[in-house]
Amino acid sequence: MASQKIAILSVWDKTGLLDLAKGLEKHGVRLLASGGTAKMLRESNFAVEDISAITKAPEMLAGRVKTLHPAVHAGILARNQESDEKDLADQKIDKVDYVICNLYPFQSTVAKIGVTIPEAVEEIDIGGVTLIRAAAKNHARVTIVSDVEDYPSFLNELDDNNGSVSEPVRQKFALKAFEHTADYDTAISGFFRSRWASDGVQQVSLRYGTNPHQKPAAAYVSGGNLPFKVLCGSPGYVNLLDALNSWPLVKELSAALDYPAAASFKHVSPAGAAIGVPLNDVERKVYMVDDIAGIETSGLAQAYARARGADRMSSFGDMIALSHEVDTPTAKIISREVSDGVIAPGYTAEALEILRKKKGGKYLVLQMDPEYDPPATETRSVFGITLSQHRNDAQISPQSSFSTTITPKDASLPDPAVRDLTVATIALKFTQSNSVCYALNGQIIGLGAGQQSRIHCTRLAGDKADNWFMRFHERALNLKWKKGTKRPDKSNAIDMLCSGVIPKSGIEKEDYEKNFEEVPTPFTAEEREAWLSELKGVAVSSDAFFPFIDNVFRAARSGVKYIAAPTGSQNDQACFDTAEQLGIIFVEQPLRLFHH
Repeated sequence: MASQKIAILSVWDKTGLLDLAKGLEKHGVRLLASGGTAKMLRESNFAVEDISAITKAPEMLAGRVKTLHPAVHAGILARNQESDEKDLADQKIDKVDYVICNLYPFQSTVAKIGVTIPEAVEEIDIGGVTLIRAAAKNHARVTIVSDVEDYPSFLNELDDNNGSVSEPVRQKFALKAFEHTADYDTAISGFFRSRWASDGVQQVSLRYGTNPHQKPAAAYVSGGNLPFKVLCGSPGYVNLLDALNSWPLVKELSAALDYPAAASFKHVSPAGAAIGVPLNDVERKVYMVDDIAGIETSGLAQAYARARGADRMSSFGDMIALSHEVDTPTAKIISREVSDGVIAPGYTAEALEILRKKKGGKYLVLQMDPEYDPPATETRSVFGITLSQHRNDAQISPQSSFSTTITPKDASLPDPAVRDLTVATIALKFTQSNSVCYALNGQIIGLGAGQQSRIHCTRLAGDKADNWFMRFHERALNLKWKKGTKRPDKSNAIDMLCSGVIPKSGIEKEDYEKNFEEVPTPFTAEEREAWLSELKGVAVSSDAFFPFIDNVFRAARSGVKYIAAPTGSQNDQACFDTAEQLGIIFVEQPLRLFHH
């Protein structure tokens, strides 16, 4: 067998090729090359041999077959062991020490406008990918260089190690080679997916990305079928982000508490979430569903009425998630609200007919496979960098998540408190961090999401909870609306009245007052304080620990009786002591639940 080291060169991108060959020649390396690579080296007076010198077979099929031969791949894949040495000797094959290879420009070809499938097919490299993968597989002995940017460091390595390459460098080059072929195959499958995959089965085309100028956009799975079907409308990128965050929320809520569940989702955080606890007459009026026929027998409709009604301002234009088959009462609520779409495991025929009429037939209706179980690892790309992590599959349950009461030591949690802490905590799992959630009666009543400071989350959520409760005041319940006032205008006017931000003068005041036959008297500070003092039994959960007692003070002002949060802050004890002094039961929730 030959003692001279051998390099196989087969490159599309010939940048730096001559300098590389010069460096290899300096170390006495035998050069074997294919096609245009051999031609360029020969024209530059390098002692290069065609691959056919070892295969004893000519290039054929217009260059499609050049390196696919046992004499090439046995030489690359052979290990330093006796049985491999014998096989090589029997077949008179020499070991290959270096493989220099890069691939046909598939990505740049398919990026051209109007490229045809035959044009794309001709840029699918077969022999090059096989060379790269074989050499990378046998990196314990063979060096694979697949990036022209690595030529200088490769030659420096030969100079520093008397013609050899150290193991760490071989490993680094092999990793880059595997990534190179993976990216190449991803580009190929992406191109053919866009041409051949059944739209709505393995992939769905989106109207645009996060913003209208971000085109094209698509959602797809790399194997099998999408777990949802588009029954009506055309989804956008943000629609799917909201749908695929809100669906697991309601699925987990329903599984944990054995009720139908609903979520009103906006910009990748819930505006509201609830289970189907029965509505009383006052709640139906506050949530604007007192005229919905059959709502008293539909737990799902009651769940969505609560989810939408908790924060109507934030829910405007929501994506709706529903845990159970959508019935007629639920569809009737959705039909008259401003909403972008709905995702649910199914729809009755009548409910689907109602929803398909919304937005002139363009309302987004998604049907989700309730048995879909996503992969354990999830990835995302940010600024060209891929991040991966184990999916947050932690389970929140009434039985196990709120079993450790910190203060008072002998306190016990009533069932409604455990239920509401469960609702709040599961909601946080799908809310942009930092986040704090207030819950009562099986529903979110205030959620502060995406704030950099914990106290700002607590204040924001508390202010929303206060606003929610002010809507139950007799003055807010008995407003005299001018005929023809639209539901969004009513919601906005109620929000201004209950938040205490009624405009004092000018056209803004006129715009507010035009909604009423009788303009309501603003709440005084004393009236607000007196009414809010009746808000009691509220549960609060936090996605991370409370670092300062100001959070506990603010929660107490909105009727909070129960707090669940992870522990670990240096200021834990002060928070526990403050809670106990205020008559609040503090429960350890063992999981941090950041969501980004």
